[in-house]
Amino acid sequence: MVKIRQVDVTMLDKPKTAQSAQRELSPRARERQAQERQFKRMLSRISDRDSVFEVRLSGEEKPLTVRQRLMKVAAEEGREIVVRRSDKGWLVGLATPDRRSRRGRRRNSENG
Repeated sequence: MVKIRQVDVTMLDKPKTAQSAQRELSPRARERQAQERQFKRMLSRISDRDSVFEVRLSGEEKPLTVRQRLMKVAAEEGREIVVRRSDKGWLVGLATPDRRSRRGRRRNSENG
């Protein structure tokens, strides 16, 4: 059952104060931020088609989650990358016309 009580009008009209103390991040969130910083540093070092990095996965990391994070960071940085599977993780390199995926519809306008 809800409780209803009458209050002063100033409670409704006064602006809410911002919470001064931010919540502390969980260990997983801190780990995720550290991983994103690593990805940003790696992406800044990819300058040409010959720059390729391997992202090796530890036991508790899910490969598709790491790939999604890589693609998200690349989009935030404005970089176009290609991520391919390797034996121990993912290979990351600059997207070139011959490396881009050929799946899906063709990009030309002839296919009405």
